[in-house]
Amino acid sequence: MAPKYKFTYFNARGRGELVRLIFAAAGVEYEDVRFDWEQWLAFKAKGTTPMGQIPVLEVDGRMMCQSLAIARYVARETGLCGTTSWEEAQADMFVCGADDLLTNLITVRFEKDEAKKEEGKRDLATYVPNFLANYEKLCGTEGYLVGTSLTYADLAFFNVMHDILKVTSLDKYPKLAKVVEHVTADRGVATWLAKRPDTPS
Repeated sequence: MAPKYKFTYFNARGRGELVRLIFAAAGVEYEDVRFDWEQWLAFKAKGTTPMGQIPVLEVDGRMMCQSLAIARYVARETGLCGTTSWEEAQADMFVCGADDLLTNLITVRFEKDEAKKEEGKRDLATYVPNFLANYEKLCGTEGYLVGTSLTYADLAFFNVMHDILKVTSLDKYPKLAKVVEHVTADRGVATWLAKRPDTPS
């Protein structure tokens, strides 16, 4: 019997969307629970989350947290981690790098001190081109970051570029542009992008 998945996060993309993209690409059904702030506080007050935070994934009644741990688990279970241990490690490397960028972007977005916010934006103006240059250099030759088929590394890159940075052109990075083409051409991902809730982030 196939496992029963329940994924809980805010009604936003943020740190939850990579997991949703993995489920979509794998064609795996799951319960997509989305909280507003008040619902989250009520859920948190129950004390049932492993570390008092979301996202959380429930698998046949067992619960785990930490967005990257969840993404890795779902990717492994659905065959989107690579075909060898080296490919798996390479995929993890790319996903961790994308998460570093995501962390920086989130930090700047929610910074309340305007001076620090502007400083963060200036730092990102250097960080993002370096990130793209490194990923272009390390990207595989088949239109995927790793190997010859879609992995969760491609989905993580797409997530941070498309949903967070909203980059519309990768003309300077042809290998990465091909990665995005492959992700958006994936049937499961395309279906998800067409129907997913319209959220601000």
